[in-house]
Amino acid sequence: MRAVIALGSNLGDRESYIQSALKEMATFLTIERVSTLIETEPVGGPPQGDYLNAVVLGECELEAEELLKKLMEIEKNLGRVREEINGPRTIDLDIISMGDLVIQSENLSLPHPRAHLRRFVLEPWLEVDPEAQLVGRGSVKELLRSIKPS
Repeated sequence: MRAVIALGSNLGDRESYIQSALKEMATFLTIERVSTLIETEPVGGPPQGDYLNAVVLGECELEAEELLKKLMEIEKNLGRVREEINGPRTIDLDIISMGDLVIQSENLSLPHPRAHLRRFVLEPWLEVDPEAQLVGRGSVKELLRSIKPS
């Protein structure tokens, strides 16, 4: 199933953390495309440094909950500490969508409930998939147009 995963880092060697995460993800995800890294200001949370963000498209045979578990393991392996909501992090890995799945569980919401509001997700996603659609929201291109420039 096609998975769209957003990556972000704003602590330490940000690019190295993203590259390490991609390498680990390649053990369970057939990576098709990786966007250019973009630098963005943090959204919400305490004052903190800018992020490097990217989006990866890949094929995955795991169930959504299992994919989430694997991504959280990568975050832990790369030193992610969850002390405060929207706090700085070595690596952040979010499932944006998986095929046409719609899931609302205690651990996972698909598609990602705030993806349609996040330029740092939509821009790199559009780069790697110009025809991308966000389930329940429509064209990523149109969603991006509806976001006010930052």
